[in-house]
Amino acid sequence: MDIEQKQAELIDLFVKKASANKGSALAPVIVEATSHPSLFAFSEILAVPTVSELEGTENSVLLDVLRLFAHGTWSDYKNNINCLPPLVPDQVLKMKQLTVLTLAETNKVLPYDQLMQELDVRNVRELEDFLINECMYAGVVRGKLDQFRRCFEVQFAAGRDLRPGQLGNMIETLSNWLTTSDNLLVSIKEKIKWADNMSELDKKHRKDVEDKVEDVKKSLAIKADMDFRGHEEIFSESGGVMDYEEDRSRPKRRRHPFS
Repeated sequence: MDIEQKQAELIDLFVKKASANKGSALAPVIVEATSHPSLFAFSEILAVPTVSELEGTENSVLLDVLRLFAHGTWSDYKNNINCLPPLVPDQVLKMKQLTVLTLAETNKVLPYDQLMQELDVRNVRELEDFLINECMYAGVVRGKLDQFRRCFEVQFAAGRDLRPGQLGNMIETLSNWLTTSDNLLVSIKEKIKWADNMSELDKKHRKDVEDKVEDVKKSLAIKADMDFRGHEEIFSESGGVMDYEEDRSRPKRRRHPFS
């Protein structure tokens, strides 16, 4: 089962659980969802009416926790640690995994120093173990560890929930990409048309050359034939060059000594 299909099944499961509980009874549901090793999307749970109703109540901190896992990072948690409940170890791990996904959204080459700072990792060995065992084996990212350059080259990263305001930027980016693609397609079509025209002109030029060559060949053949026939007529005319043997066979007239 791929990660997208598993995500969809888990989201459906926790949406049903959240819909069946209210108020403080949502606490164990939210902790379970944010601790689950295969769940990395929370927008659908946030949209459940019983969850959104937590806003402004004494249990609103549960909503804050869920929003943190939907959009935040480990640094966001540390900056608001006094306003949020302590996280269990599985939640801490999940928060750090989500932090890697957030960093991978905008950069495909993540320096080790940046990752160690963002994840509170003490050394390179610990960082590489985390990236391999908790991120790549979990299927949330794929990439290459470059020890020489001290960086993680991201090849794939699972998507996170859209943050407020991010949808507009994404639509604008996609619109710009679509416009660029349309312009590129028009340019490609024009070049294909130009290439087709050049190909037709080349074929026509080649045909004209071949026709001219054939005409020259025919002209040379006709001229050669005419020259040959002219030589035949010269040698076949009466009174032409007499055969040497025929000339020797004729009797010689004697000349009179006194003539």
